[in-house]
Amino acid sequence: MGGHQVDANDSWNYTDDSTMMWSNSGFTLPVTTVLICIMVTLVVVIVLGNALVIFAFKVDKSLRRKSNYYFLNLAISDFLVGAFCIPVYIPYILTGKWMLGRGLCKLWLVMDYLLCTASVFNIVLISYDRFLSVTRAVSYRARQSMTHGAIMKMLAVWVLAFVLYGPAIIFWELVEGKSHVPEDECYAEFYYTWYFLLGASTFEFFSPFISVTFFNLSIYLNIRRRWLRNQKEAQERAHTPERPRPPLARRIGVRLTGLFSRNSVVVKKLSSEGSVKMRGSGTFHTQASPPHMERQDTSSIGGAQRSRLSRDKKVAKSLAVIVCVFAVCWAPYTLLMIIRAACRGLCVQHHWYEITFWLLWLNSAINPFLYPLCHTSFRRAFGRILCPRQRSTRLARDRPSARPMTGTDRV
Repeated sequence: MGGHQVDANDSWNYTDDSTMMWSNSGFTLPVTTVLICIMVTLVVVIVLGNALVIFAFKVDKSLRRKSNYYFLNLAISDFLVGAFCIPVYIPYILTGKWMLGRGLCKLWLVMDYLLCTASVFNIVLISYDRFLSVTRAVSYRARQSMTHGAIMKMLAVWVLAFVLYGPAIIFWELVEGKSHVPEDECYAEFYYTWYFLLGASTFEFFSPFISVTFFNLSIYLNIRRRWLRNQKEAQERAHTPERPRPPLARRIGVRLTGLFSRNSVVVKKLSSEGSVKMRGSGTFHTQASPPHMERQDTSSIGGAQRSRLSRDKKVAKSLAVIVCVFAVCWAPYTLLMIIRAACRGLCVQHHWYEITFWLLWLNSAINPFLYPLCHTSFRRAFGRILCPRQRSTRLARDRPSARPMTGTDRV
């Protein structure tokens, strides 16, 4: 974010016609060609990848859960980065001159800062949502269908992202009475105001990074604590000797007590519904659950706990991947931005800042690929969209045959 500024020392001048170049950008023709290919490829990946996420959310109703709305919000911000911010920036970086006017410069700066900041806040929101899904699972599942709160949080992300930089970009020169940006360049008026950048970076990167790390670490500790508790319970069950069965007379007495203590109204209701079958001379018999059924119930409960634990581990891993990508893409730019502003651009070479600047946009290209890798629901939705023939073939294979039923089938 923040625009591109070419120093006078960055311009190269060659007299050899075989090395044609853009006079202000300092790029030879071969380098310019390579850069165009890389940047266009990045735009295509960002636009198509995030459009796929948005389209999957639209056509697949199973994705319309509260937690997935936050992924949709992130995909929208990343999509706009590839559809607007990068295409407008490409001519600027190649020629070294802003030729689109001051109005479009302001619009581009507002959109660039807004979309990148919204991406960060969306990642924090996703992390917080995953934190609640693991630490408060019961109440979280009860509110999965309540999308009103999710939509309000999505709108809050955009409002906060705009408030952080938007007013400063629009009104900074009005407050100071003049603009410090040359006519042929486009960057924010606070480009070298280190104290403003430090304060804004606290809300844009440092606080979100600490929050995301805290949520992810809490999820990991919660999962590990439950895993250790399950291991301890399994060991206790393994070392607990099986209790001896009571004598035959006692078992018969328990069964008879259970038989005659049943409510007659309930018995009549069940009998009328066919749930209780009469045998012999009008008497009916009840039977307690066999021991092997009790063991099956216990094992099913343990299996459900293990399944949920496995799912929570996947949540922690997916969130860890998102956090690591976020840190790699944002930390270099944030640190160099503050350092560059403090020393007025004299201690950081511009090409290093430019590399970290493009890392921010690279994050928008990586995010769509995290969904199919880390979330089964998105992976299934992507598969249905990208491979419709395979889906129809699978449905035809799973559908029962429509041929007439023969006598053998009836048997």
